[in-house]
Formats: sequence, structure tokens, C-alpha cells
Amino acid sequence: MFSYYFKLGVRSLRRNPALTALMVLTLAIGVAASVSTLTILHMMSGDPIPQKSDRLFVPIFDVAPVDNYNPAEKLRENQVTYPDVMNLLKSGQGVRRTGLYGISAPIEPPRKDLPAFSAQGVAPTRDFFAMFDVPFVRGQAWSAQDDERGADVIVLSRAIAEKLFGEANPVGQRINVMGFPFTIVGVTDKWEPKPRYYKLVGGEQFGDGEEFFIPLGSAIRHETTHNGGMNCSERSDPGFEGKLRSNCTWLQFWFETGSSGDRAQLQNYIDSYAAEQRKLGRMKRAAPNRLFNVTEWMQEREVVDKDTRLSAWLAFGFLLLCLVNTIGLLLAKFSVRAAEVGIRRALGASRREIFRQLLIESAVVGLAGGVLGLVLAFGALALIGMQSSEVASLAHMDLTMLAFTFALSVLAAVLAGLLPTWRACQVTPAIQLKSQ
Repeated sequence: MFSYYFKLGVRSLRRNPALTALMVLTLAIGVAASVSTLTILHMMSGDPIPQKSDRLFVPIFDVAPVDNYNPAEKLRENQVTYPDVMNLLKSGQGVRRTGLYGISAPIEPPRKDLPAFSAQGVAPTRDFFAMFDVPFVRGQAWSAQDDERGADVIVLSRAIAEKLFGEANPVGQRINVMGFPFTIVGVTDKWEPKPRYYKLVGGEQFGDGEEFFIPLGSAIRHETTHNGGMNCSERSDPGFEGKLRSNCTWLQFWFETGSSGDRAQLQNYIDSYAAEQRKLGRMKRAAPNRLFNVTEWMQEREVVDKDTRLSAWLAFGFLLLCLVNTIGLLLAKFSVRAAEVGIRRALGASRREIFRQLLIESAVVGLAGGVLGLVLAFGALALIGMQSSEVASLAHMDLTMLAFTFALSVLAAVLAGLLPTWRACQVTPAIQLKSQ
């Protein structure tokens, strides 16, 4: 019976083609607006590294002064200080560890036809690349010895490598960064989805794929400042070394454990470490020490900001408005079929059968609206992706969102069809037979 009613629903699309087109277009616009927005939200809030997100952890300590201390207040900083990074790197905890901070620096191309340009980068330790599954198209990460001596080596993104050297292999070549010669040891491939990763590990949104990586020790040796600057209210002019040694230079630190079950052991370690630092007078507050995995860190850093979430709600509001319009159009469509319903009722059809038939017809309209809405959503995502290559990595649908698009359109049409279908089922057969 369902297949029969479905065929009737498909055939009914040809009745009142103008009215049907309006319904399908109304649903399609509402679905496209909500789905394209939700796709971006879904891709941004998704787990960027699901294979190990429960094994990567960020520790946070409270090193703020005790003045006006309120135990209930949220931590002012979401990074750790340089002394803590150096201590944690030597701790031996976990299977890998990395300390890092975001930097920006001028790059002087070896080609005379290219002017110098500024690029953003990250200054991590070697384990960073393995911890975050950074793919390499050429070369590899620098060695542990390079980390120890702060060697002037650099890993380029594919975009910068092609900009400087074209299709040639740049590994082993030298380029000037911050006025110093750096040897290229590797080239990273496209690292997707970049916006989520970079907000997690770099602290800043990067440019259109033009980024680089240098050892943490090298960045410190060349006194490369943090992207976010250095806040040193404790000392008037401590200089670069003084800033590093004091509690006013913020870096990020990550642990990778062997399994998610090692979290409790790692928490015990950072609690013991913080207690030791309090005895030394570095950490003066009795605030709890926090440990975040990747998904918790995304929430803490607000990778999906409030404006993006608000736009999703606005898209749903627009879909609701489209549903109201669809209800009116379905009322008009089903009202002209009162005679048909009356005759069917007189011939023995129950209200339940009439309700089922018209509701399936509403679902067919929703399915048609879903197909058109999917086309419009792809177009909207393509336009969004053209605005920025970073957003382009998020502006695409996966199977989950494809299925959600059709489910949303059919559900919207069925909800919109409930009132018109119920009204149509209230037709009195005797009145329709007499009038017709």
C-alpha cells in the first residue's frame, strides 16, 4: 500500500505544477540554508583527530598571583609558562611530549624575482609531527639532536615550498628566515581540516596554507616573539630571557599517552608537579590543575564560537518560516481535493487511509525539496569555500550530512503536512456528493 500511495504522490506533483513548484522551492531554500550552516558547524565541531583524540592531553596550571583570588573563577590563561614547558619535556610522562607556540616571521626567497613575505608558523619540538599525524610530502621532521641544540632547520608547508621552489625538491636547500639561514628538512602535505587543528595547536588561525615549523629551541635562541605577544606586568623591562624565566611567557604543551586509561596517572603527575612548584613559590594559588583531551580542549578554546552557533539557530528559524509557508501551500493544495476525498470516503476509504495517502504525498514533496535543497546547499558551500581556502576545507558534506539533508526535508514536509492532512480528512462525504 505504501508503494501505491508513493506512486500517487509522485503523480500528484504534476497537479497544480505552479503550486507544487512553490512548495518544493520553499522547502529547498529552507533546507539549503539550514544544512549549509549546519555542515560548517558539524565539520568545525567534529573530532579533528579521532584515532587518538582520547590519548592527547593539554595540562593547565594556575600561576596567576593570589591578589583578589576567587576559587570559583575560571582560569585566566589557557596555556602554560616556559619554565613549566621545559620541566614537562624532561618529565618522561607519556609516550610523546611537545611544547610549542605560534610565531610569525619574514621569509626571504632564494629567487630574486620574489619579494620577501611574512608567514605564520609554529615553533614546536620534534614529537609534534608524530603526535598530530602531520603528513609529509618530502623529507621528514628534524632530529632529536636538532631539538636539543636548537638547530636552524625548518619544515615548510607545501604551499610555501611550491611558491619558493616550484615542483623541485627543496629538502637540503637554505632560505633566510628572520635574517638567519635555515636548512629545509621537510615539506608537509595538506593538513586537513586546518582551522580546527591550528586553533588547537597554534593558537592562531593561519593564512592560506602558507605556514612553516621551526624547532622550539631555535625560536627561543633567535628571540622570536609569540604571536600573541608577551605579557610581563611583573617586571618593567625584563628582556627576552627574563620573560622566558618569569611567569609571563605563555606556551602550549601536549602529552600523548599510550592509552586513554593512562589519564589518571598523568593527572596524578601534574598534581604532584604543581605541589612541588608551590613549595618553590612559583604557583601560589591552590586552584585545581586541569587536564583536557582534544574534544574537551576544543570546547575550552571555543573552536566553534558563539557567532557560528547563533547562525545555526538563525538558519533553523529560517527553516521554520519556510515550514509555515509550506503549511499554507499544502492547505491550498489539499483543499481543492475535497471532492476527491469525499468520493473516496463514500466508497469506503477510512479517515486513516486518507490521512496516510496525503501524508505520503507531503513526504514526496519533501523528498523533491530535499533533492533541490541539496543542489542549493552544494552551491552555497561552494560559494562559502571560495571566500577562504581555510573555510573550503570545512565546506563539504560527508555521508552523515547527506543523509541528514534528506531526512530533514522529508521530516519538514511531513510536519508541514500534518495540519492540512488532518483538515482534508474532516471532509463530510454526504456534503461533497450533494455539491458535486
